[in-house]
Amino acid sequence: MVELAPEFMETIITAAALLGAGFAMIAGIGPGIGQGYAAGKAVEAVGRQPEARGNIITTMLLGQAVAESTGIYSLVIAIVLIFTIAL
Repeated sequence: MVELAPEFMETIITAAALLGAGFAMIAGIGPGIGQGYAAGKAVEAVGRQPEARGNIITTMLLGQAVAESTGIYSLVIAIVLIFTIAL
């Protein structure tokens, strides 16, 4: 088995961490698409039933908060990966 130099191993770990951070940020695309779709459907629903506006908006905001939590989680993971490299 070939033993690699410590500098080379550190470079590989840094590259893998940065690549992982990039992949984690790709996860932010899904919540953005989902929230836009939910907001559009809520506007359609309010247009069809204006009297149910309060319930529709409340439900939409709750759903968007849950969807946004996945985007925030991916951002936290990316930040942790990037700043772990400095240690």
